[in-house]
Amino acid sequence: MKISDGLISKLDKITARYNEIINVLLTKPEVIANQERFRSLSKEHSDLAPIVEKYETFLKHKRDFEDCNVMMATELDSEMKSLAKQDADSLRAMLEKDVEEIKISLLPKDPNEDNNVIMEIRAGAGGDEAALFGTELMKMYRHYADVNNWKVEEVDMNYTELGGAKELVFMISGKGAYGKLKYESGVHRVQRVPETESQGRVHTSTVTVAVLPEVQDVEINLNENDIKVDTYRSGGAGGQHVNKTESAIRMTHLPTGIVVECQDERSQIKNREKAMKVLKSRVYDYYQSQAQKEYAENRRAQVGTGDRSERIRTYNFPQGRVTDHRIGLTLYSLDKFMLGEMDEMIEALRIAVQNKMLENID
Repeated sequence: MKISDGLISKLDKITARYNEIINVLLTKPEVIANQERFRSLSKEHSDLAPIVEKYETFLKHKRDFEDCNVMMATELDSEMKSLAKQDADSLRAMLEKDVEEIKISLLPKDPNEDNNVIMEIRAGAGGDEAALFGTELMKMYRHYADVNNWKVEEVDMNYTELGGAKELVFMISGKGAYGKLKYESGVHRVQRVPETESQGRVHTSTVTVAVLPEVQDVEINLNENDIKVDTYRSGGAGGQHVNKTESAIRMTHLPTGIVVECQDERSQIKNREKAMKVLKSRVYDYYQSQAQKEYAENRRAQVGTGDRSERIRTYNFPQGRVTDHRIGLTLYSLDKFMLGEMDEMIEALRIAVQNKMLENID
């Protein structure tokens, strides 16, 4: 059981604030009359409640633990002393669990955790083989979306003649989508024998994946004068109608130079709506990163350059394994993984990030 004086002081302040909100602030007539202020304080109170509850449980266990120690030191009856020791051992384990849960409850929450996501897949090193694997990654994410009852919508799909993908942009909508898929950002490396390889040699190719949270209108407002909109005829599959009407949309955010294209829908209005969602997410990501003065570093950290030496994960088909290099986890169930059974990997990544953050909680 290790809990610092600094952490105790922080928890005492949180408890004081929690009690002030419910016992003082929310009872004031001027606060009750101001619905926005009332809702804000109610949300703050609700957010603090789990921390306060865990802290109160810790304090109760701590008092009981101290009572057991006193009994062990003063009790003359050996049987009672033995029982006190058993209780103390049990309470010590409870206290260690309490401290761990308190620290986890204090970790900052990702405000985008429950957002929908914009996913971008691009072929990196490896030519046609990289492009082909890009389409397989999208199928993998489709399967994972099905497992979670999420909805997938295509935005801009740029295929090669062999059926691979130069670039795939799509949306996945559903509660908790960003919270799980955010760990997929980076360079994905595939090792296998391409169908076009006559001598059976294993090739290494890469695909970059970027995962952006879809932002709401309240989070970012774009000036219409900053957006250049072009319409053009869609290419690729879709029949004569697609090629004859200018339903495809290209949006350019002039201040940042960010370009978004959408040609998935036959309706220009629907393409415009999808393109605007993607543009808002990309611009939001850009300005968030700029605010932290790490835009270039963040973007490279997320998608890299696509070079074979850069990777967050390797899919080795001859050995039937998938390895995440960030946490050193290897699963020998590649076939199932490609069919969307990804939760074991994603949960391991979540726990690793959580444990890293816990190191800074004092």
